[in-house]
Amino acid sequence: MSMNSYTIVFLLFVLCSGAAAYDALDPNGNITIKWDVMSWTPDGYVTVVTMNNFQMYRPITSPGWTLGWTWAKNEVIWSMYGAKATQKGNCSMFRFNLPLSCKRNPAVVDLLPDAPYNHQIANCCKGGVLSSMGKDPSASLSAFQIIVGAAGTTNRTVKLPKNFTLVAPGGGYTCGPAKIIRPTRFITPDGRRITQAMMTWRVVCTYSQFLASPRPTCCVSLSSFHNGSITPCPSCSCGCRNSSNCVTKGVKKPVLQCTEHMCPVNVHWHVKSNYNKYWSVKMTITNFNYQVNYTQWTLVVQHPNLNKATQVSSFLYKPLMPNLSTNDTALFYGRKSYNDVLMQAGPKGNVHSDLTLQKDRKTLALKKGWAFPRRVYFNGNPCVMPSPESYPYLPYSASTR
Repeated sequence: MSMNSYTIVFLLFVLCSGAAAYDALDPNGNITIKWDVMSWTPDGYVTVVTMNNFQMYRPITSPGWTLGWTWAKNEVIWSMYGAKATQKGNCSMFRFNLPLSCKRNPAVVDLLPDAPYNHQIANCCKGGVLSSMGKDPSASLSAFQIIVGAAGTTNRTVKLPKNFTLVAPGGGYTCGPAKIIRPTRFITPDGRRITQAMMTWRVVCTYSQFLASPRPTCCVSLSSFHNGSITPCPSCSCGCRNSSNCVTKGVKKPVLQCTEHMCPVNVHWHVKSNYNKYWSVKMTITNFNYQVNYTQWTLVVQHPNLNKATQVSSFLYKPLMPNLSTNDTALFYGRKSYNDVLMQAGPKGNVHSDLTLQKDRKTLALKKGWAFPRRVYFNGNPCVMPSPESYPYLPYSASTR
């Protein structure tokens, strides 16, 4: 199949599955940004901005997020804690005390973890990296404080910022308008007192794979213990190889290693063994990008026997939809400080895990491709699968054990 054919198939998958604006495996996934006005100042207000990644398996990886907006009037940023504005803008109208930023449309980035303590607030300073909600809820939020000037000083005179943007590695996010909601309530650590914000508004940003990239970014290859051949990723899965878009050795530009599939990431599924009560799989994720380390990576696999997973080595594992009757989807991710970073292309540019599954006699059929995954997502993006007729079929004797 040609590159154009695979691109068309991928686009049809994206559009028909609703992935352009809706993900069936993560229907409520979004990034919610909340502004809580904590107090008023003589010329404005103090607000705490909280960003929550409610996506189950799509993280924001290094170098992190950039949040932007347009002020409704001529507001300025006097100071910030936990983040910083990237540009100062034109502050010539101020003669003495200069604001931190006078940009009409500021762009804000997170501080690094080693930021001075007097510049930090709670839940800040993660270098813009946000875990997915399914992987680590405690690491899926970020916060910073802004002291806003030249603004309204009451609920009636404050004008909400507009034109919010969220930029993250790979792109793909679109933000809606700010909407006033019920003020957030806060409980003190001892649980004996409740306070609330003066005013709260919320912005919801959603992800579109089509906006992020009209081409796929990963592909799947397959093999099995009984068959010496490997079913490779479909040719031109993520583009076709030519003399200008890849290299055979690790150099800085172009960034991709030359392959027949031209995908930055390959997920390989190998059926290792088949016993009376159990069967096993080895999963390997390989990075073919010479310039990108995938921090906080996630892998989602859909297979009818994943509800019987009994042992997972190297990776951490969670059922993605444990409350549904069809619990066939699993979230895999790396162990912190061990393999939670998929390194750039090269000898260390891969991670792998062995998976043992108990046979379910009601659904077991290790033949005609049953042993291979139905869908695979890397960092929230669907991977191109080989065509079913190319799967390594198990021999009849192996399929009936």
